[in-house]
Amino acid sequence: MIERLREAVGRALGAEVRGGSPVAGGDVNRAFRFDVVGIGPVFVKTHEHPPAGLYAAEADGLALLRRTGAIRVPEVLAVGEGDVSFLALEWVEAGRKAPDFDERFGRALARMHASRAEAFGHARDNFIGPLPQPNAWAEDWPTFYRDRRLAPMIAAASGMLDRETRRALDALLLRVDELARTDEPPSVIHGDLWSGNVMSDAQGMPRLVDPAAYAGAREVDLAMLQLFGAPSARFFAAYDEVLPREPGHERRVPLYQLYFLLLHVALFGTSYLSGVKRVLGALR
Repeated sequence: MIERLREAVGRALGAEVRGGSPVAGGDVNRAFRFDVVGIGPVFVKTHEHPPAGLYAAEADGLALLRRTGAIRVPEVLAVGEGDVSFLALEWVEAGRKAPDFDERFGRALARMHASRAEAFGHARDNFIGPLPQPNAWAEDWPTFYRDRRLAPMIAAASGMLDRETRRALDALLLRVDELARTDEPPSVIHGDLWSGNVMSDAQGMPRLVDPAAYAGAREVDLAMLQLFGAPSARFFAAYDEVLPREPGHERRVPLYQLYFLLLHVALFGTSYLSGVKRVLGALR
């Protein structure tokens, strides 16, 4: 496999590719570091049977975040689809976080969220992990979040849901207009912003990786950051300096964490059901 991948990357980049060291991390893809003559080290992720368009969608998401000019993301070098599917990215050397990493990240994320769009959604559908993520445009956020996020993910996780939880989720869908109401315009958001998708580069500066990007409510990113760990008070203070959070944002955190908990149920099974039930209880 690695020889075919090396050849495919070489054809795409028009250069000789050497080596091929496995890189740890990730639940969906296999990843490698290759050395490319004239370029240097390159990060390549691949999958033997990826969903059609998986890597093109990720490249598009990275481009969307890059266009904000707010925070660094890896440069896309090539996308391969067909017999050998892959995404080749700039190699980013990881390093220790700078002392002011949290403040820098907070301000940069707020600047990214200050990049606005005219409607909620994106010009193309993409993926959250290996699962499809529909992005058809909607003029209001509650409609988008109910119809493009919660309802499809409830369907994806349905085989893992007990009857009581499914009834509670169906009842919640009827309240999304009330719970997710906002007057804020759409923000460019990462879409899958857990701590593992925030890295520190060799200079100790923040970078974002593995987006599921679209124009949405910025509180989605902030809620995901708090799901599997809590950002520091310094992060939030710096974020609020640039783009203060809306009143009542604390009440909406469980609503936006629900999407990601359902995703984990769909992918990894019933061990995440307790989290779903916890946030449903908080939303009663």
